[in-house]
Amino acid sequence: MPAHRTLVAPVAAFFHTIPWLATFCAAVLFVGSNAMLPLCQSAEPDSLPHPALVKAPQVTLTKEGRSGDAVNVAFIGTDEELHRTLLTSGWYAADPITLKTSMRIAVDVVLKKPYPHAPVSDLYLWGRKQDMAFEQPVGQSPKQRHHVRFWRSAEIDKQGEPLWLGAATFDERVEISHTTGGITHRISADIDSERNKLVTDAKTSGVLDGVYWIDQFHSQREGRNGGGDPYYTDGRLAIGTLSLRR
Repeated sequence: MPAHRTLVAPVAAFFHTIPWLATFCAAVLFVGSNAMLPLCQSAEPDSLPHPALVKAPQVTLTKEGRSGDAVNVAFIGTDEELHRTLLTSGWYAADPITLKTSMRIAVDVVLKKPYPHAPVSDLYLWGRKQDMAFEQPVGQSPKQRHHVRFWRSAEIDKQGEPLWLGAATFDERVEISHTTGGITHRISADIDSERNKLVTDAKTSGVLDGVYWIDQFHSQREGRNGGGDPYYTDGRLAIGTLSLRR
């Protein structure tokens, strides 16, 4: 029998005696500011700032193949530059999903305890789950948070740097998923505000060189993510270029 199953059984039996906690611990399986930005460069199709944008996917997928969160932000730079940008902008790297971290986020939501590195559920782009995920807590509970997942492109530009496609959303509250029936976060429908906030925060890092905009990146301006939450967008993709000055 797999080791994780031998752990889950006694843990599940214990939490069964505490109904409200047992409900939230279903997260073991289902963890799932309109900022004014400067008018920067608007990229035309024949002058995209990175070759991976030519056939870039517009929407992520869940493990089951349902549409997930929309892609709304991207950065061009190295792993180190992306980490430095987010960490110095007040964002935290998300912990991986394990039994321990899944139970912790469930308990901390109920007890209103902070967990700035709380895990995020997996979404897929280019056939794999996110390469990095970051978040910024709101209040004293992981119930509300800003968060973003990033996927690294296999294709690099002339400087040898990859494109990091991202899906940034704001978790408003914890609820029952409309599609899976599990415990998950519900996102705010205004995903453009989260995109704008992330780019504005990145400006404070000292690593952001500039921002491009693709004005009609999304062909559909409304949709629903894997949890059934509606969202809308103006269709624009923000692309930040990073440069770490040593």
